[in-house]
Amino acid sequence: MRRQVVVSFGDDNEFDFQLSSADLAGLAANEARQWFEREFTALECDVAAPIGKVLLADFILSVAKYAGERRFREQHAWAEQFAKNATVLLARDLIRVDVVNNTVGY
Repeated sequence: MRRQVVVSFGDDNEFDFQLSSADLAGLAANEARQWFEREFTALECDVAAPIGKVLLADFILSVAKYAGERRFREQHAWAEQFAKNATVLLARDLIRVDVVNNTVGY
């Protein structure tokens, strides 16, 4: 089964990741969450409207926002890890991270 993650920084700045089951083999949801927690802390992320807990979508959106377009463009291995971990964490076939509009869609 194919999975897709699209990270958008505006109309002409999208990063599209196509992932197969083999790409995700061996990844567990708890490991994906730990990856996002580490990146969230390392990037010194903040959540736009915290309600006490940081939701999974908040982790994903904040890490994309604080990492920035340049990191997605220049650090392909990191960007691919982002996509793999987002897919495993949210367990969705299609994830769209829209940094400009501050949304994560499934």
